[in-house]
Amino acid sequence: MTPEPETGGPETGGPERGESERGGPERGGPESGGPESGASAARTGGPGLRVVVVGATGNVGTSVVRALSGDPRVGSVVGVARRVPGWSPPKTTWVSADIGREDTRYDGRTDGLTRLFRGADAVVHLAWIFQPTHRPSTTWRTNVLGALRVFRAVADAGVPALVHASSVGAYSPGPKDRRVDESWPTHGWPEAAYCREKSYLERALDSFEREHPGVRVVRMRPGFLFKREAASEQRRLFAGPFLPQRLVRPGLVPVVPDLPGLRMQTLHTDDAAEAYRLAVAGTARGAFNLAADPVVDAEVLAGLLDARVVRVPLRPLRTALAASWHSHLLPASPHLFDAVLRLPLMDAERARGELGWSPRWTADEAVAAFLTGLRNVAGMDTPTLARSLPGGGRLRELRTGVGERP
Repeated sequence: MTPEPETGGPETGGPERGESERGGPERGGPESGGPESGASAARTGGPGLRVVVVGATGNVGTSVVRALSGDPRVGSVVGVARRVPGWSPPKTTWVSADIGREDTRYDGRTDGLTRLFRGADAVVHLAWIFQPTHRPSTTWRTNVLGALRVFRAVADAGVPALVHASSVGAYSPGPKDRRVDESWPTHGWPEAAYCREKSYLERALDSFEREHPGVRVVRMRPGFLFKREAASEQRRLFAGPFLPQRLVRPGLVPVVPDLPGLRMQTLHTDDAAEAYRLAVAGTARGAFNLAADPVVDAEVLAGLLDARVVRVPLRPLRTALAASWHSHLLPASPHLFDAVLRLPLMDAERARGELGWSPRWTADEAVAAFLTGLRNVAGMDTPTLARSLPGGGRLRELRTGVGERP
């Protein structure tokens, strides 16, 4: 989530105003008639696979685009995002589109996604927003209704393969002392919007596969995804404007709380992107858990921060988080915190065996990359992963109401 986190979440990341990886109108995009508009933006590229990545500028999207553009079997990548970035990876063209809009357009046409996907060998769907957590109808509009538009357009355009970003957050509560495979129920944690939405899309894909058996569907279920360049975005999404991120360094964080259920799986985003690349270029279908070792708990976090582990009662900490969220001091919902403590540990052997996938980074190295990026205020040249928000930085974050508006 992400969580995306399209950001450290199991999918973890979100655009500059609390979003993960979402499309929408942008100056220079097709709706403005600028240089990125028109069929030429979507049809350039050499021989090889043509891959469309929806939600291409966030934590996961940038790594997936980079992985695909470096694969000699891929001839062209079309990156779809709400705001066209300055970043220009090889073999990649950009198209601006907002899947959260009912009249999603491309070249001025309301059948925009279908026209954009036509001729593609695969569509990778990553688009996701985490904020505003106080307005779940807003996230539902992009995350669920937008995804359903993508699925429908894949079928209408005759695309042979759909690779979808699901998450560990789709899973029902499960064990922390053993690992579960992809057959574990995907009913989510009902109180957390992120989990509800990921779970709903699992049911939608069940129906999609029955109705469109000719489409090869792959569902990636990663743990929490981290990389250095996504650190500033993840700070905006989950910690908010009041965290002094440069001070999150070894020796300055004295304690790490040891909480019941605080055992989670993390993964470097580039390793997750490699699994997406293998799925696009291969023939596998179905669901794949993605996670690295070791399992991250309080001891691992304390080692990274040179801190002491202190056993803390759950209820007072949860009450403080809830009060901060309700007071708009913290953007992350306490319900997501509840979900993290209940998520099962995943067995990733299917991805290793069928995709030939293996992570290059350990789980603690992925978290360390995030912590390094956090204290260095790292980012990338995309609106989503910008080091700070243009036109005000943290003051602009405050103007969003900290979880009240995107």
